[in-house]
Amino acid sequence: MDRQQSSTRAAALLGDYDTSPAYRGLAEAFRRLIADGRIPVGTRLPSERDLATVLRVSRTTVTRAYALLVEHSYATARQGSGTVAALPAARGHRGDHLLAPVDGLTDAIDLTCAAPVAPTGVQEAYETAVAELPSYLPGTGYYPTGLPALREAIAARFEARGLPTSPDQVLVTSGALAAVAVAARAVVSTGDRVLVESPTYPNAIATLQRAGARLAGVDLDPRGSDLESMTAAIKQVGPRATYLIPDFHNPTGNLLSADDRETVAAALRTGRVTAIVDESLVDLALDDVELPAPFASFAPDTITVGSASKGFWGGLRVGWVRVPEPRQAAVIASRLSLDLGAPVLEQLALLQLLGRADAVLTERRDGLRLSRNALADALVRELPEWRFEMPAGGLCLWVELPEAASSTLTAVAERHDVLLASGPSFAPEGGLERYLRLPYTLPVDVLLPAVPRLRAAWDETLSSSARRSPARTLIA
Repeated sequence: MDRQQSSTRAAALLGDYDTSPAYRGLAEAFRRLIADGRIPVGTRLPSERDLATVLRVSRTTVTRAYALLVEHSYATARQGSGTVAALPAARGHRGDHLLAPVDGLTDAIDLTCAAPVAPTGVQEAYETAVAELPSYLPGTGYYPTGLPALREAIAARFEARGLPTSPDQVLVTSGALAAVAVAARAVVSTGDRVLVESPTYPNAIATLQRAGARLAGVDLDPRGSDLESMTAAIKQVGPRATYLIPDFHNPTGNLLSADDRETVAAALRTGRVTAIVDESLVDLALDDVELPAPFASFAPDTITVGSASKGFWGGLRVGWVRVPEPRQAAVIASRLSLDLGAPVLEQLALLQLLGRADAVLTERRDGLRLSRNALADALVRELPEWRFEMPAGGLCLWVELPEAASSTLTAVAERHDVLLASGPSFAPEGGLERYLRLPYTLPVDVLLPAVPRLRAAWDETLSSSARRSPARTLIA
């Protein structure tokens, strides 16, 4: 059934908007709501007459606003169906959630994707994998739980971190998102509540929603975990499951301490809540910090997700799930409902990389540390009014802006050849317009030219003209 936005609800979402002229301000307000996902794509906007009556403006004002939305591809006009919310069509721009392309930006600096380039050793790992591949060709190539040798290597990594794990508890998947999807399908039924941090990883939001979950967000303080809010939400929401990133959280970089993990785990046990924990960034400690034991050490019912994408290379497309023994049957059944296994060649390549993980990850951390420090210094120098906490690891700075203008800045930055992921993209229930994620995964010489461009884009964002000019934006 088609969704429709009532004029009363639309007016509440629109709030106060620029009225100089009114039709442009109204179009810009709608554009932000659509770009933020607060008006979902495919939703029919209120009729021109009804909205004009509720807003107490002329019908011509609404007509011209809708026309501007259509012109900039934030709506489509359908005969007999009115005006329907849309987003600009993607044509191959690289990002990590919804892709909004930018034509002709040959010099654009892409800060939408928090993933580093391949480190030294990936090519050699693939060459070795290709040499080993013939021994697997006589078989079907289907390994729904993963190559036995790779499962043993992953289990050994958990053991080395103090979490006893047998290879039978490990399932190899086609990346971390596939692992989250497998876990969600195993524990969540349509309509179940799932508690997630706000902000959190945008693709996880989409994956959990596609599993039928009703998401409830709990605010995550950029300076550290708000345990009182988390434990209160577990009691009040009564979730079936929760999705957590305790190790160098994406996007804030927070590292949950051992004491805090025990507090959260105790609340989950009391509420009979299953944790789906994403450890994709656990290998990326950039400072001398003591890493707590895995979250599953505190909550044995935890389903743990891992990935090769961040520590090694995104092109590997290999992830994994560590499953507590009582849940193995449900998770395996869920896995088989999605696909029949990750590619054999990529699994063989990852197995090679795990054998030399210390050297590969040391190079990875050194490069990220240089880029993080250089970006932080440049922001302090060029944009001192922007605030952030220096993360001890991970891939991003989570920046607090002086004004709630993240979506506008994202749109304006395109004109300055910088592609950004706005704060609302990381909000499971809307909001976060005062925040911006800035990955430091690019090399220093590529990354630093973005900062003066950001300064110019921010200055333009603060001007009244930028707020009245609808433009395409990126959600990632």
